[in-house]
Amino acid sequence: MAGYIEDRWLKKRPDKQTGKRERTALYGKGKRYRVKGIPGVQDRSFDTSEDAKQWLATARTDSSRGDFVDPRRGDISLTDYIVDHWWSGRADEPSTAGPMASRIWNHVIPLVGDLPLRDIDAAALRSFKAALLSRVEETTAEVIWGHLSSILASAVDDQRLLRNPMKAKNSVKPPRPTEKKAKAWTREVVDAVRKGLQERYRFAVDLGIGLGLRQGEAFGLAEGDLDFEAGVVHVRRQLKWDIKGRPYFSLPKGRKTRDVPLPANLAARARDHLRRFPSTPCTLPWRNPEPPTTALEERQRKPITVNLVLTTSHGNRIYYRTWNDRSWKPALAAAGIIEPVGQKVRQDGGRVRRVPLYAAPREEMFHVLRHTYASVQLEAGESVVSLSRWLGHSTPKVTLDHYAHFMPGAGRRGLAAMDAWLEDRHRPKVPAKSLVADWIKRIPSNPQVKWMVAQGAPMSVKYKETARGGLAVNIIEC
Repeated sequence: MAGYIEDRWLKKRPDKQTGKRERTALYGKGKRYRVKGIPGVQDRSFDTSEDAKQWLATARTDSSRGDFVDPRRGDISLTDYIVDHWWSGRADEPSTAGPMASRIWNHVIPLVGDLPLRDIDAAALRSFKAALLSRVEETTAEVIWGHLSSILASAVDDQRLLRNPMKAKNSVKPPRPTEKKAKAWTREVVDAVRKGLQERYRFAVDLGIGLGLRQGEAFGLAEGDLDFEAGVVHVRRQLKWDIKGRPYFSLPKGRKTRDVPLPANLAARARDHLRRFPSTPCTLPWRNPEPPTTALEERQRKPITVNLVLTTSHGNRIYYRTWNDRSWKPALAAAGIIEPVGQKVRQDGGRVRRVPLYAAPREEMFHVLRHTYASVQLEAGESVVSLSRWLGHSTPKVTLDHYAHFMPGAGRRGLAAMDAWLEDRHRPKVPAKSLVADWIKRIPSNPQVKWMVAQGAPMSVKYKETARGGLAVNIIEC
């Protein structure tokens, strides 16, 4: 069997003359017993033979199952592991990598970066969670918690940890933001916001409402994506920006292209928009704005040119932050949805300009148009499977999780079924306006019934309507 224990203080073979084992040059120095010879396991020393035997038995078992993790590999600090092993091996899109790096370097590393991997236990994670919630909102804390969990899961795969401490669900629970249902606007609100936008940007609202496009998909839509003859819109790309503010094209979220039915009235609005504001050619790199360093990257990032449907007044692609601050939020304010929270004073030549500042909640941003599109479809009775495909969700379950509350009559069928189940089968079913119903209402005032009730006599009532519309009633004492 693999593995053995070596006594570092005494020689292995006894002296031929004395029959005793002689001392080695290491006698009295360091730990006496060393476990050696286990494939894939680094040697380890112990003070006592019992500790060495116990560790040897465990290491043999774990090694045979492929589960052995040398605790010394977990001595590396979390920061060093992130920088040298985890982050360098990732290949996220620029729009994802930038915010992720910001959250990790601003929150994870300052709070637990100095801890060795093996010291990140349930107690350390509870302290991390408490400190994190004092710095950011619960929604952001949930995302950061997921980043740390991914890092520690990679450390397990790299055999630096035996298990992920964030899976100790009994005592370590992730931050849970208050669940909010998707919000939809009424037609009056949509019209008011649309009216508050510059005319060239009003078609953006139509794309969100009529097709359920995300903001980046709307800004990346090309004239060639509008198939008027087939009556569909091909959602093939989105316009994105990296953390340095550089634009590029990429596939829609989830790397899923899709075709969405084009309503006739939206097609008419599209033709009118293109007539008034012709599409503009735009050439941008694909997938990543970083200059390529290899032939493969050069092919993958080769720029493409499309005629964008939505552009600025200068014919440029739309930068979402500028558009949100200078177009969308003022339109929300004009519709009475938000109010200014301050103003910014700036010099424009020799003129001082005061620009209102707005803080719009996330649920009032462009994505609410997508939610409204979903609500209109579901209220009309559209299939969840079809809607899921048009929205570009990975599965219909995602659609149901987001928009089940938009479905009309949700729960009513079950309520009616349970009501029928609990119905008293012995109670006569009488039309509400029949003579029987009217008589039953007056039963308590009937003299004969009053006397029988006073005597405590059990009774039953038989009745039927006569051929002439009268009522034959027979009260029988049981």
